[in-house]
Order: sequence, then structure tokens, then C-alpha cells
Amino acid sequence: MPIQKTREKSGSAALCEECSGLCCRYLALQIDTPKDWDDYDDIRWYLSHKGVSVFVEKGDWYLQMNSRCRYLDKEYRCRNYELRPKICRTYHTKDCEKTSDEYGYELHFLNDKQMADYMKERFGERVFERLEKKRKSKAVRRKGRS
Repeated sequence: MPIQKTREKSGSAALCEECSGLCCRYLALQIDTPKDWDDYDDIRWYLSHKGVSVFVEKGDWYLQMNSRCRYLDKEYRCRNYELRPKICRTYHTKDCEKTSDEYGYELHFLNDKQMADYMKERFGERVFERLEKKRKSKAVRRKGRS
């Protein structure tokens, strides 16, 4: 599921009173830029997990995991505000999903099928042929043992 964003910008510098805790409902970690088939296949594996997406922003690749912060209450307020981590203390409304312009993702993959399609574009339609050969080879070996 992609991050929910609003297209509306407000003149208010701090909209925390109206916020639904968008920034507290996911983690995004930069990952190495994939260089070869194996790297893209690893990303395809990430994307086969629920609540995970991968996006590219300004040429950098990120793994996003949808996971609500344990300190976010039902009213979307931090129950750990005074002791919150540095990353939370340094977050500004100019970076906020609610007040900033929409993100300019160059690429955004929501599942492993989208990555597989991208790999076919990048490496050619026959990109998964070697996996098919391995699968068929294993099936033949299993039949031979029976």
C-alpha cells in the first residue's frame, strides 16, 4: 500500500493538530542501488512481503515498510514525545507528507509482480528463463528418485 498523501498545502507551519500520523506509520531505509539481476531479484523478494514497497527518489533506492510506531495513539499523537528519537525530533513540517508537495518518485514498486515486469523491461523478456530451467531440472530429478 503506498503512502497516503494529500495534494492540499496549507499555510500553517505546524499542522500536527490535524495530522493523522502519516510519518509515524512507515519506515523508509535507503538500500544499495541494484546493479545486476541478482540485486533486482533480491528486491523482488522484499516486495513479496506484505506491507513492503520500494521506491526511487532522486536516484536513490529505498525500502519502505508499513509499520505503525508503537507510541502513536488513537488520536495520532506521540505518547513518547519528550523522549522521542532524534529522527523524530529533527523532522520538520516542510518534509511532512501532509504539507509538502507530492513526492516525485521516479519508480515505485508495490509488489514483486511489478518488479518482475520491470526486470523483463530491463533485462529482456527471457529474464526468468534460467529460473524456469532450474525448476524443471529439479522436478526431473525428483521424478527420477521416485
